[in-house]
Amino acid sequence: MIWGGYALGIGFVLLALALALWWRGSVLAERSGLPNGRILYTDTGSAWITNDEPFFDPQLRLVGKPDYLVEENDGTIVPVEIKSGRAPAEPWESHLYQLAAYCWLVEREYGVRPSHGIIQYRDRAFAVDYTDELREDLLDLLTEMREDLIEGEVDRDHNDWNRCARCGVAADCTQRLG
Repeated sequence: MIWGGYALGIGFVLLALALALWWRGSVLAERSGLPNGRILYTDTGSAWITNDEPFFDPQLRLVGKPDYLVEENDGTIVPVEIKSGRAPAEPWESHLYQLAAYCWLVEREYGVRPSHGIIQYRDRAFAVDYTDELREDLLDLLTEMREDLIEGEVDRDHNDWNRCARCGVAADCTQRLG
């Protein structure tokens, strides 16, 4: 009889622990910014799924590795880009084009056009519709970038000191501010 009481007590403790872990997991999942679904791909160095190969479109010469690809219950594949900084009022234009490039690569790889993607900043997420207009803007930008590569010398297109200070090619730039 005593053993039955212990077993019942242990059962309640295990049930309470399972409920607490389930609740904590749901809170962490909500904070992650990932949509509900199965993770198909991750480039975040996480332990469960690792992918070393980037997506590639040889015609556009476009290569990319989204942080996550999530397949929702209806079969929709959603690219998710994680940003470590705080969210601006609206996503930065470069982040929109990065997400659009991932949508393009997903469509090419899986044969399914994403309806949207997600940009997850540290404190806020933006769902971005992958519209025909955004797709065309991406293709126009890639064309412009290729033309700039052929031209060789490209003039700075802004007067933002902070942008220059954070630029990855500032050390070699002959037009940097400051």
